[in-house]
Parts: sequence; structure tokens; C-alpha cells
Amino acid sequence: MIKSLKKQLKDILIEGKLTTEEELNQALQVQKEEGGRLSQILIRLGYIDEKELAACLGKELNIPPINLEKFRIDPEIVKIVPEQVARHYQLIVLSRIGPTLTVAMVDPLNIFAMDDIKALTNYKIEPVIGTEKDINEAINQCYGSATGGLEDILKDIEEKEVEVIKVGGDEIDTGQILKAVDETPVVKAVNLILVEAVKEKASDILIEPWQERMRVRYRVDGILHEFTSPPKSMHQAMVSRIKIMSDLDIAERRLPQDGRFKVEVEGREVDFRISVLPSSFGEKVAIRVLDKSAIKLNVEELGFELKSLKDLKECARQPHGMILVCGPTGCGKTTTLYSVLKFVDQPGLNLVTVEDPIEYELKGINQVTIKSDIGLTFSSALRSILRQDPDVIMVGEMRDYETVDVAVKAALTGHLVLSSLHTTTAPGAIVRLINMGIEPFLISSSILLVAAQRLVRKICPKCKESYQASSQVLEQLKLKAEELTLYRGKGCPQCSQTGYSGRVGIIETLVLGPELREMVMSEASSGKIKAEARRLGMRTLRENGVEKVLAGVTTVEEVLRVTGEDEEHG
Repeated sequence: MIKSLKKQLKDILIEGKLTTEEELNQALQVQKEEGGRLSQILIRLGYIDEKELAACLGKELNIPPINLEKFRIDPEIVKIVPEQVARHYQLIVLSRIGPTLTVAMVDPLNIFAMDDIKALTNYKIEPVIGTEKDINEAINQCYGSATGGLEDILKDIEEKEVEVIKVGGDEIDTGQILKAVDETPVVKAVNLILVEAVKEKASDILIEPWQERMRVRYRVDGILHEFTSPPKSMHQAMVSRIKIMSDLDIAERRLPQDGRFKVEVEGREVDFRISVLPSSFGEKVAIRVLDKSAIKLNVEELGFELKSLKDLKECARQPHGMILVCGPTGCGKTTTLYSVLKFVDQPGLNLVTVEDPIEYELKGINQVTIKSDIGLTFSSALRSILRQDPDVIMVGEMRDYETVDVAVKAALTGHLVLSSLHTTTAPGAIVRLINMGIEPFLISSSILLVAAQRLVRKICPKCKESYQASSQVLEQLKLKAEELTLYRGKGCPQCSQTGYSGRVGIIETLVLGPELREMVMSEASSGKIKAEARRLGMRTLRENGVEKVLAGVTTVEEVLRVTGEDEEHG
């Protein structure tokens, strides 16, 4: 049994005196910019030795390290695991004793690899730690030169023409489904789709059935890209495999289902949130990828311009009132709310969240999951929380009058309330609350700040190039310069030829001062509130986006895409 990793890798490295704080910080900066495993970045930079790292991790995980240079590998034993799988997971079979295989692995905590090997071989797996260099050399020696990757594996699956399941009408043979799910190609296909999504830094995976085919797409930097898809015949078994991993009912195909599971990929913890929706050609699966190592819960690192950041921090320091974050789905509202929570968090405060569902578990903060089927709604949870004397409350989303009413009254009675609302602009949120039935005097008395935000894709640093802006672009940006140098990405392998890599936030913050409170009391339109807010110094989403264009962070097209081409500016 593998012992769970008690400390973070950086703590193990420091305590083992394998690296220094300065070297570790440099490697973490590289990881933030380029991604990848921290251990491999440290090795690449020459800060640590692979063998010393293997010995140190082996001691912490209670898994023995092995020197493959001194180990004679039987070529016949190696072939128990196919070459493509060995290369993909960076592992090699060393020996077979009874029902157990001893396998040297670069990452012995990769449950996908363990799962795949077990399904492929029907053996128990005993892992040992090897260095990446030694394992790759052993693979090349035993199998020959390197071959194709993921596409070849999926092509191999397709060529087998696996007819995994056939069902008629609404009748489902659960035994047949379970048998199909145990098929090696099904396990392999699901595992590879999940692993590749994490490697590609995807936020969502869509598995969509059509009449003749199945389509798998990843959402990377907010844009959907199609992925190499398994054959349609595997669809139902793959959905069932995902349901089993999420502890859902595999026999239920008529109703939507939601679930989640957590795994370790490349040494880091990743949550997958599952939504299964019946459609005309089968069940569509949407998987939200929640990579805890990728999320930045620091308001300073969200990319907001200085004035908006100052407004947000000043309002978050207030003892009571409400802060609302607005925008469409997937614009980073929850990340901003979590970041504000972390900003205000201190031992002397009682912080509680109400969410549906909890996206990330935050240390030191009490988090409540909504369960509407048993009557635990946002409003009922809020009422119970208020009896526990909280200082700061985060409500995942304002969905109805009852929730907003309780939250507003909580903000008026000495609590700092953070929440999100589905409106497109900050001034529009005020009108939205009035339309939901909240009295204007309650809104003007409780709201501290309303923020509207979007996420724009950043120009890929590897293929960034400059160009002279045309008169049409200058007109779109409402700029009067005769010549202006802007930037864009040409497209390269690093950014999958898109010209973009990563995303950054843009925000507009509406602080309710005396003048705006008067306008709210008189139920002024969102246009009038916006005009007065801009007179008082508010910068719009478009204006903040243009600043990032001029700074060479993003492109004109990207800002127009997320803010709308017809938004007024200037």
C-alpha cells in the first residue's frame, strides 16, 4: 500500500537539503509561466539530481528507489505491458512473482497508470521509483526506438472495432455494462482523455454523442478544440466508466446526474466535476477540470488594473456590506471571490461559504454544499449560518429573491457578504437586483462594490510579434494616434498554433459612494448609473481591455470578442 504524501514536494526538497529557497522560487516561476512538473523543472535547471530526488521521494512515500543501470530486465517480461502504454506513463515492468508485477515508475502516485496496467495485465502492481532518464533508456533498449503517442493508441483502439455494448429501448443490462466497462480499451480511452486534458490545461471536457460518431472536445483558454475521439461504439461504456468513477447510477440514462471524483495526475491533485445530460443520441458528459495547482488565489495575481484592484481591496477590508462579482459563466467569478476570501482571511475571523457545488476546498474556511433535494438551499443554509456568528460569508450565486433578501439583510447587520450575479455589467447588477424585488433603499445601504469581469487570452510569448495598427483598429479602440505598434501571436507548437497561451482578467468596479447611492434610491437606469460612475472615475471593461492591448498582453480581436463590439467607449 502506497503511503500518502504528507508534505508538499517543495517542503520535502528543502528539508532534504536538495535545493535552496532561491532555486525553488525560480523553478516555481518557470512552472507558473510554462507549466510542467516542478521536479522535472528543477532537474532541467540543474538544481537537483534525479537520483537524489528519487531516493528522497522513495523515503517519504515508503516506496523503494531502484538503479536500473544495475538491473537486468527480462525482455519477455517487459512485453506484458504494450510499448505505447509504457512510453505514455513512463514505466517499465521489472519482474513477475506470482500474481504481482514489480513496475519501475517515474510517478508512482499516478492512479491512471496503475489502473491501466492492472486492467491490461490482470496482475497486482508493486511500484518502485526510477529516474526518468533510466526508465526512458530502458524502454528504448527493450522496445526499440520511440513510436507514436496518444493518437496511435486511440487508432489502435479503433482498429479493434470493439463493440462494447448494445441496448434496446430503455432496458439496460447492468451486468453487460459492467462487463463492457472492464474492457481494457474503455479504461485506456477514459484515462487518456482525462490525463491529456490536464496536460493541455483544459478547463472543461465535453464528450458528445452524435448519430454516426462521438466527439471529444477540450475547452482551453475559453475556446473549445476537438480532440482525437474514440469510435461511437465505445460511447456508452465510456460514459458508464465515468459514472462509476463518480459514484453515479450507471443504469439511469433518462435523468441528468451530477458527481465528482478526485485523482492525482503528474504528482498533483486534480478534481473532476461531472455532469451527465441525456440527449437524442445518448448521454452527453461535461467534465469540469479543477486543477488546484493551476488556480491563483491571490488578488494581486488576477491581472486587474491598479485602480480596480485598490477598490476591491478597500471594500474587502470593510467590516460589513456586500461585494458582488458579475459576468457570464466561466469568466472567473468564483476565482475572484475565493481570492478575496483569502485576502481577508485571518485567525480572528469566522469565514463561511455556501456553494453549489464546492469548487475548491480552502483551508481554514468552513464550506457548505447546497443539497436542494433535501431542502438545503442557499437561503436556508444562509439562515443557519447567521446563527453561528460569522464575520464573512460567501454565497456562491444569487439565484432568487429569497437568497438575495437574506444576503442583503446579513450585509446590513454586521457581516461582510461576497457573492456572484449573472449580469454583464456592474451598473446592470443594480437594476437586476431591483427587478428581483429588492427595495432600492436596501441596495443602496448594503452594496459596497459591484465588479464585472471577463477573461481574455494572453498572447503566446514564444511567437509574439509586433505590427502597425490599421486606421480601422484605431477607430475601434477610439484612439487618435497616427501610428501605433500592437502585438499578436503568429502561432507555434507551444500554443497549438492559436497564438494565445493562458488567460488574464479584466474588470470594471463600481463603488457605491454618496452620489451613486442617491441614484439607486431614485431607481435610475443602468445607463445613467454608468455615466455617473464613469464621471467619478470608473473604468469600463473595454477600457481595461484596451490597456492590456497597448501593453502587449492581449490582442484587439480578443478584447472585442469578450466585451462586445458594440460597447460604447471613450
